[in-house]
Amino acid sequence: MRFKYLLAAGSLACGLLLTPVSTWAQKVKSAAFSYIPEQSDDRYNQRVPRKTLTLPNGGFLILAHKSATEYAVERYDADLKRQWTAALPLTAEQAIDGFASSNGQALVVIYQKNGASQTLSAQAVDLSNGQKAPLKKLVEAGTRDRRPGVAFSPDGSKLVAWRYLTRDVQIRSISASVFDEKLTKLKDRSYDFSDQGAFFSTTLHVGNDGTQYVTLVSDEMKKLTVRRYLNTSNDIKVMSVAVGGVFGGKVVNVFDSRFALQPDNTLYAAAICNERESGLYHSLKVVKFDFSGEGDMKFAPEFRFTPEYLAETNKASGAAAKRLEDVYLTDLLLTEEKQLVVVAEKKYEEGGDNSPGHTRELHLFGYNEFQSPTWHSIIGKDQVAPAAEGFSSIGYRAAVFGQDIQFVTWEKIKNKSDLYLRRVNAQTGVVQEPKALGLNVAADQNPSYVKDFTAWLDAKTLIGVSRPNKKSAALMLNKIVVK
Repeated sequence: MRFKYLLAAGSLACGLLLTPVSTWAQKVKSAAFSYIPEQSDDRYNQRVPRKTLTLPNGGFLILAHKSATEYAVERYDADLKRQWTAALPLTAEQAIDGFASSNGQALVVIYQKNGASQTLSAQAVDLSNGQKAPLKKLVEAGTRDRRPGVAFSPDGSKLVAWRYLTRDVQIRSISASVFDEKLTKLKDRSYDFSDQGAFFSTTLHVGNDGTQYVTLVSDEMKKLTVRRYLNTSNDIKVMSVAVGGVFGGKVVNVFDSRFALQPDNTLYAAAICNERESGLYHSLKVVKFDFSGEGDMKFAPEFRFTPEYLAETNKASGAAAKRLEDVYLTDLLLTEEKQLVVVAEKKYEEGGDNSPGHTRELHLFGYNEFQSPTWHSIIGKDQVAPAAEGFSSIGYRAAVFGQDIQFVTWEKIKNKSDLYLRRVNAQTGVVQEPKALGLNVAADQNPSYVKDFTAWLDAKTLIGVSRPNKKSAALMLNKIVVK
């Protein structure tokens, strides 16, 4: 395999797994790029983790952080030529809470808190010319309430915005509004949780047709539940399955969970369960919720985190851990043939204020179209970034093309700092050795790579933002073609 670029050429010696194979690498094209690092109280969970969105008719959008008081939506063509810029001035009381695009426009959700209320408003930007529509308020909540939320449908054509109604800090219900891509309100809806007891978590999803799916981890964090709400009916359809309980005399509950709604309104869920008392990782459980027809729910056989699995992890990472720790679900990736790959990643901070962030091995679990586990794999890596960057430069980006899943990481392998590409076969679990993309990414305490802007125009064309060397102070927007 080769990576072909148009401006300069070079060859790099590479090898298996921790030694990348040799590649010819040149930069296809680069453009100047300005970026101000994001500041967040929650570095584990970015509100807008993807700031580059590809467009179906070519090119891509970028949500750029230009200065302390200005963001901008920018449209580029496939050759990195900027077609237009729509400036988004922000005050100190505002923040960006959402970014999506549909066929005709981009939507940016802006959060604002003032003395009387919290609001979420949407800024629509026309894709053809960058013209901005008037800002539209979506939802309002009191300053003492929980922060309101928003979710987009898979194709960006619908969104749901909501506020929480609480009693003694416990969620009692959610009041929501569903909008189409033109921000026309389709439905006001209330979701009641008075039957849920004292301890549960909930998330809202919206389908391309405007149907809402409320996901719950409930029953003292032992049960996964999905409730479906239609805009055309008051009927509520519920599917639920217990994934925790008492096993071998030990109480097991959900430690981490992730739900992913597909364009056909099928919803997949994964949960890492642990032992409540010891915190030991117990198992991974996967469920498919299909609301079409009479409805169907498929529960995959659990994957146990045995001592043998810990030994595999230590071998892949070169560590000597006594137990699995700090491993969180990060992706549910589905192929066209309905093979599912569940991805988890080890990520943690050293401890204390302003401590560096680390991400280590990737844990991959493959399931066939019948929800049967077929393979698992552990990809070893060791990444670290300054606290100011949080996890925006380390970790990975992934995309699915046919049976292949591509993973891009910024790593230092054999003393070479670069972006690396790995391919995983979703059907067999075979992991190809990492391939250097030849960007020679700088490795120092200044921003060197911003993962949020990594995206694929197609299976062989990537967009990324990086700084090429320590002498350069500026980030560059890069286009890389994989041959």
